[in-house]
Amino acid sequence: MAEIFTAEEWTAIALSLRVAGVAVAASLPLGIAVALLLARGRFPGRTLLSAVVHLPLVMPPVVTGFLLLLAFGRRGPIGAFLDQHFGIVLAFRWTGAALACAVMGFPLMVRAIALSIEAIDRRLEQAAATLGAGRVAVFLTVTLPLALPGILAGIVLSFARALGEFGATITFVSNIPGETQTIPSAIYSLIQTPGGDGAALRLTAMSVLISLGALLISEAIARRARREDGP
Repeated sequence: MAEIFTAEEWTAIALSLRVAGVAVAASLPLGIAVALLLARGRFPGRTLLSAVVHLPLVMPPVVTGFLLLLAFGRRGPIGAFLDQHFGIVLAFRWTGAALACAVMGFPLMVRAIALSIEAIDRRLEQAAATLGAGRVAVFLTVTLPLALPGILAGIVLSFARALGEFGATITFVSNIPGETQTIPSAIYSLIQTPGGDGAALRLTAMSVLISLGALLISEAIARRARREDGP
C-alpha cells in the first residue's frame, strides 16, 4: 500500500482523516445538545433553530465557507477575538478546515441523533424518574444509552461528510499542501496538473473506499438498532 501512494498523497489522506476526526469529536457534544433540544424542546423559535441547523445541507458550500471566513478570519469578529485573546487562528490552517467540516457535517449528526431520541419510549425515562433519578441522571443512564445507535450513526455520517468536504474548506482555508490540502482539494489540484490523472484516480479510489466503509458501518448500526427495537 505504501508504494501505491506518494508521500504527498499520504499526507493528504492523513490530513483528511485528522480533520474529519477532530471535526466530529469537537461537534459531538453540541450535536447531542441541539438534537435533544429539537427532539424534546417545545419553545418559540424551534422551527427557526431547526432551519439554521440544517441550512448547510441546502446552502452552497462556497457560501458557507465565505461566511466562515467573514466570521472567523483574522479581521472577522470571532476570528479577531480568538487571535487577540487566545492566539488561535483558524483561517488558512488545518484547524479551520476542521471547523468547516464540522459545520458541513453538523446537520447530518443532529438529524440522526434527534430521530433516535424521538424514538425512545418516554415511559422508561418516567420510570427512572419515579425511582428517584434526577433529570441529569435519567439523561445519562437512560436517554443517552438508548440513543446510542443514533449517536453512532450521526458520528459515522458526519465523518463521511467531513471526508468529502470541499467547497467550504477551500473557500475558508484555501488549498495549502501539508496544511489544508485534504483528499478533495488534492484531487482538484491534480486534475488541473498535466499528468496528474493517475494520482487523482488513486485518491478518488481511496476516498470512495473510506466513504463506502463509513456508509456500511452506518447501515450496520441502523440494522442492529432496528433488531433491538423489534418484537
